[in-house]
Order: sequence, then structure tokens, then C-alpha cells
Amino acid sequence: MPATVIGDIALVIFVSSLLSALARRCGQPVVIGQILTGVLLGPSLLGRLPGHLTAHLFPHAVLPSLTSLAQVAVVTFMFTVGYELDFGAMRERGRAVPLVATAALGVPMGLGIACVLLYRPGFAAIGEPRDGRSFVLFMGVAMSITAMPVLAAIVRERELAGTTPGAVATAVAGTMDVLAWLVLAAALIGTGHSGRFSWPVTLLLTVGFVAVMLIVVRPALAWWTSRPQSLLSDPVPVAFALAMASAWVTTMLGLQPIFGGFLAGLTMRARNGAPDADVVRSLEQAGNLLLPLFFIVTGLSLNIDDVHGDALILLALIFVIASAGKLGPAYAASRLCGLAPRQSATVAALVNTRGLTELIALNVGLQAGLINQRLFTVLVLMALLTTLMTGPLLSVIRPARASLPAETMRVSSR
Repeated sequence: MPATVIGDIALVIFVSSLLSALARRCGQPVVIGQILTGVLLGPSLLGRLPGHLTAHLFPHAVLPSLTSLAQVAVVTFMFTVGYELDFGAMRERGRAVPLVATAALGVPMGLGIACVLLYRPGFAAIGEPRDGRSFVLFMGVAMSITAMPVLAAIVRERELAGTTPGAVATAVAGTMDVLAWLVLAAALIGTGHSGRFSWPVTLLLTVGFVAVMLIVVRPALAWWTSRPQSLLSDPVPVAFALAMASAWVTTMLGLQPIFGGFLAGLTMRARNGAPDADVVRSLEQAGNLLLPLFFIVTGLSLNIDDVHGDALILLALIFVIASAGKLGPAYAASRLCGLAPRQSATVAALVNTRGLTELIALNVGLQAGLINQRLFTVLVLMALLTTLMTGPLLSVIRPARASLPAETMRVSSR
């Protein structure tokens, strides 16, 4: 069986590299090619061919190994998300960032919650009759997440870095990431899959762990690694070990390991310093190398054949809620903050990107038993469609290549 695992890793990385390059050639983010890798090699496509190829290539015995490696990749990815969050840039944008973030997160989250409460027959028809607190909160998060790393990559590829809409959208996505993960953590607390403790104890221990990491570990780590001749002078292995240890703690608390990786990134980042380029590069390379395994694990839980009838109607409804709930409020809030119409449209199109961050959240919900595989497939397709539409929307908007510094200062001061 180890030989099968090794062969699967080689196959997945090779196919993912080809499809990612093809996606980039078509003007789409790399994550589109990675998602399609999971769809191609999973039961949705390859599994439909004669001979049950998916079952032969990925037997049940190899799934624990692939899942463990995928978890390492996701924890590493979440570390870099937390590590690169620039709270200073968020503050510099004045009221634009909190106002746009509140609108682009709160409206789709509220619409997602309302959808669950008002359209119960539609969810019941696909085997999701639940309307408890955890399920309702999870659906709100699923409707409202923005993929900050994918957004940042699109900003660079479209030459929007340094422009007002690019800077505002990136800061807004970072703010929404933090808030969305907090709501998702709240959704997991108190579920039957939330661990060995009752939810009040879990909440208390989680708050205590966050406080220790940010108040004790962060300054201690900065002091120790800056010492001359320190045994921990190389920050890369320290960062990786911190991410894995923090993920282990959050798992033991009954949360998902992704929260530990994200918290470790926030802890490693110096209060007033820029991210260490070596840490970012090394962990991004490690994460990107293993992330295709996350997409194949996702793809093996995905069956597009399940999306028909009531599921197809629910997909259309969820897609409209997720996209309109982001685009309209983000555009309106951007205009209120003084951005021009084209700039506001650019911000709205960017924050509608979901990609990998959404898939991570959906996998958390699936593993925690909050959603079934049929709803999981519907939500993955929504994430794929909303990510696919970002590039064409930006091409139609044709934003200006650069914004004047005076304009940026005017917007940030309001």
C-alpha cells in the first residue's frame, strides 16, 4: 500500500500541474486547475468510466495517508494566510475597509441564514432537514467567505497591486477572513463532533489558548529567535513546528486544525514588522506542493451526478445569494466610501472570489458532520462558479491600471 500512496501523489501532482498551467493560460487563477484535478480524478468524471478507475487508483486503504498529508498542506496554507495579514494596511484605509467588509460579509451571511430558515423543504429534499444553530451558522459562513490568497494572486496578475481598489479589496478580504473563521469556530462549538469537552469549557479553553499564543508565545518567540547565536535563529522550521503544534492543540480542543495554523501565523508575525520573506516563500512552496492532495481528497467526496432536480434548484438559489449578496453590498459600500464606479465594481468582483478558502471551510463542515455529501457538492460547485466569474467580470470592468496617490489618500481619510 505505501507504493500506491506514492503513485497517487505523483499522479495528483502531475495532473494538477497540467491543469493549473492550463487555467493560468485561460486567464483563471491556479486554484481552478487544482479544483478540476479533484473533479477529474474523482467519481464525477474518472469514476464514471468503465473499470471503476477511481476506486482502483484511490482505494480506501490509501485515504488516511492522503488525508493526513492534505491536512498538513492546509495547516501550512492557513499559517501563511495568518502570517501575511497586514492589520496596519487595514487601519490605513480608514472607514473603507470596515464598511465594505461588514457589507460584503454580513449581507451574504444573513441571506444564507435566511435561506436555511425560509427554504427548509429545499434542504430537506436533498437530505438536510436540519436547522440547528451550528448548521445555520455554517451556511451563513459558506455564503460569505472570500478567498484572500486567491484574491491577492488575481490582484498581482491583473496589475492591480498598489491601486486603490486592489489595496481596499485585499484589506477587506483579510478582515473578512478573520471574522468568518471566528463564526465558523463558533458553529463547531457545541456540536457532537466538537471534542471531549462541553461547549462552555471548549469556549473557555479556546479563549485561553488564543490569549497565551498572542500575549505570551508571540513576544517570547520574537525575543528568542532574535538572540545572537540562538539555536532557533532559523525561523522556517520554527514556523512549521509552531503551525503543527498549534493545529494539534486546536484539534484536541475539538476545533479543526486549520484554526491552529491560522492562529500560529498571527502569532509568528511581529507586531510592527513585515513578514519574513524566507518564511513566506518556504511555507508557500511546501503548502503548494502538497495542496493538490487536498483537492483530490475533496474530489473523492464530490459527485456531480448528485446535482439534479431539487439539488440543481438549490444550487441556482445558493449561487444567486452568494454572488449577488457579495457584489451588490460591496459595490454600494465602496461607493459610499468615495470610490469611483469602476473602482467600486472592481472591489466587488474581487471580494466575490472564493476558491481554496471556501473549500477548506466546506471540508470542515463535511468532516464535522454539519452537511452531507450532496449539499457539499452543491456548495463546491457554487465556489467554483463564483471563482470562475471573477476573471471575466474584471475583463468587462477594465479597471484603470493605477490610481493617483491623492485619490488613495482621499478615500483612506474618509
